[in-house]
Amino acid sequence: LHKLSTRIIRENQTVVIEDLAVQNIVRNHSLARAISDAGWRDLRTMLEYKAGWYGRDVVAVDRWYPSSKTCSSCGALVEKLPLNIREWACACGAVHDRDVNATRNVLAAGLAVIACGDGVRPPRS
Repeated sequence: LHKLSTRIIRENQTVVIEDLAVQNIVRNHSLARAISDAGWRDLRTMLEYKAGWYGRDVVAVDRWYPSSKTCSSCGALVEKLPLNIREWACACGAVHDRDVNATRNVLAAGLAVIACGDGVRPPRS
């Protein structure tokens, strides 16, 4: 984790991460061991203090931001998107892999925080 976090911070001016409740996710018994072994919380901590050392920015996007359900092409929001659906098509014609789409949206939201200085919250209905 030390080598990975150092490489990430050295190679990027801004690192955008999703603010996950790791403690709550670990309560899922089928995922707990894999998540604990990966050290998600430790990686975030290392990224944050190393960013301070190197003068970089780490932005955490709100955990309730609907990154998977928002189309990264047109911004449309899907009502329901169960976890077993890994790919979905938007009305605009774009076909999304759930994780790649979420990554694009988290990056865009984090860069918006840097540009505007505002928190990222889910859109109100």
